[in-house]
Amino acid sequence: MGLASRLSAELTPDHIGRRATVRVRLPGGGFRDIVGVLESWQDGLLRMRRRDGTVTEVTAEDVAGSRIVPQQPPTRRRGSEGPPTDG
Repeated sequence: MGLASRLSAELTPDHIGRRATVRVRLPGGGFRDIVGVLESWQDGLLRMRRRDGTVTEVTAEDVAGSRIVPQQPPTRRRGSEGPPTDG
């Protein structure tokens, strides 16, 4: 089952502050996926902050589908995969 079949139009302005994935229609055809935290939704313009800190703006009319996704777990440092060992 692909991502497209699991997307719905569930994202609303009530989801500000939540992490989501948004599938956006591109002007020349095709789609692009954006994953980030919905920062604002004003006058049909969504602002999403990606994990790298950049903000992407998308018009609501270009959104083909969306869904809320779990918050991203903190990044683990190498070597901290397992419990400490004695000896």
